[in-house]
Amino acid sequence: MASITAGSWLHLLVLLVAIGTFLLHALAAAGRGGNDDPTAGFEKVELSDSDFVVQSPYNVPKSQRFQYRNGVRTFWVYRNDKPFNTATHTNPRSEVMISIHNEEGAAHATVLMLHVYDGVLRFYDGAAVEAGIYDLWFRLNVVHDVAASTVAVYVDGRRKFGASVIPSDSYYFKFGVYIQHQDQSSCMESRWTNITLYTKY
Repeated sequence: MASITAGSWLHLLVLLVAIGTFLLHALAAAGRGGNDDPTAGFEKVELSDSDFVVQSPYNVPKSQRFQYRNGVRTFWVYRNDKPFNTATHTNPRSEVMISIHNEEGAAHATVLMLHVYDGVLRFYDGAAVEAGIYDLWFRLNVVHDVAASTVAVYVDGRRKFGASVIPSDSYYFKFGVYIQHQDQSSCMESRWTNITLYTKY
């Protein structure tokens, strides 16, 4: 489940590849409802706290950009923040990375990023996935079929988007906030709960 505050930008990055089909499941305690069950036929992957690796601006304490309280992970970042380490020139972010499969030295490709502009959840800065999501909790499911190199996005149990994606040799899930190059807010925030990973062999 995710909650986006007005003026914020949501980033979900899915870098995936290899054998099997994976699903990232963010389940709302009380969603807006839906008829489909994207998790049907999948097996839950057990995750520990150590699987949730926080990346946040290197020049401020993590607690100033991330909070985990009562089962809710809250991320926020400012336009002028630093990257998550001194070796990268990427934009500011506050997010969690869950490593799924990592081949040493293997290249990876960005499979899916979901952005929010003016309250519309989008595939990168293109196709609209869901409108009117500011200041709401909603259930987000992302299914990556590794063999077919496709992704599907579900909002509140309904399929809203699908696309073919670039294969890779390493993959992981990320969720949180990550500033992009256009339409930047001065502060971006998102909240997540009930993060669950599923697989199908």
